Amino acid sequence: MPQVLSINNQQLTAYLENQVEGFEGPITLEKFAGGQSNPTFKVTAKSGVYVLRRQPSGKLLKSAHAVDREYRVLNALKDSEVPVAKVFHLCEDISVIGSMFYLMEYCDGTVYWSASLAEIGTNERRSAMYNEMNRVLAALHSVDVNAVGLTDYGKAGNYFERQLTRWTSQYRLTELKKIPAMDQLSQWLEDNLPEDDGRVCLVHGDFRLDNMMFAKDEPQVIALLDWELSTLGHPYADLAYQCMQLRMPAGMGSIDGLKDVDRGSLGIPTEQEYVDLYCHRMGIERIENWVFYLAFSFFRLAAIAQGVAKRAAEGNASNEHANKVGSFVEPLAQMALQVVAQEK
Repeated sequence: MPQVLSINNQQLTAYLENQVEGFEGPITLEKFAGGQSNPTFKVTAKSGVYVLRRQPSGKLLKSAHAVDREYRVLNALKDSEVPVAKVFHLCEDISVIGSMFYLMEYCDGTVYWSASLAEIGTNERRSAMYNEMNRVLAALHSVDVNAVGLTDYGKAGNYFERQLTRWTSQYRLTELKKIPAMDQLSQWLEDNLPEDDGRVCLVHGDFRLDNMMFAKDEPQVIALLDWELSTLGHPYADLAYQCMQLRMPAGMGSIDGLKDVDRGSLGIPTEQEYVDLYCHRMGIERIENWVFYLAFSFFRLAAIAQGVAKRAAEGNASNEHANKVGSFVEPLAQMALQVVAQEK
């Protein structure tokens, strides 16, 4: 059952009525289950249903939980080929509910948590859904960042070098115990960092199945969700991140992967087929250094999981299951090292 949030509803209602055209209370708030980053709530008001997304409470790492960046990118993409929820207002005054938040539309669709799409009745539809995810990813990476006002949304160039430095630093700041596999993986990534190829685009940073909402009656993505980690970066980061998750086993984290699953029997493309489809859409022949991009994705996810575990240890995590996430750090690093070893 959704959790009721202890917020001063009258104060929040008065604020939203003053800031959002057409908004009218009274309101009720319910916290959506799941999610480890920014707590998200269903707002039911007299004027309709909305979604409120806020920063978590407590001390936060620098640049983490940037709901203001989420708001900015969603607003910038409102007229693009990338499906996003409409945003109404960003509140930077923490006195209203205790942290920064923004209000957006409530999209009535379905979010899937198993990469096998077991709930879907036909292989044809599963195939169409993977094709649609691929289309959305290519559309995202084709956005003209200058035209939509995101020229300064991140630093251009040397993306993987900067990201490796950032996530290594974040990992060290949140490290609760020494994990040799993470140290080994970090060193391999540093030693095998590819030269920058000059590709720069808007990247989502957490592009995966459960961050997409599909229409209930057709294989169409109606909203790409959770933009907290978006920035200007390298397109292969998003692609490798999604493929990395598809390589993971079932029961690890919030989404079941496809390790040891016969994709063909489900109508789901192989990793190579999915990458080839993306390359075709983007007009490129092939992707060099694919093993590095996959291994980096495992490292980055492991570092994020370590951050969640650290917040849980300090009592600031937004999800009651957050303290279990720390147990995934070492297995993720081991998976990356296996990917590296298989390519030698």
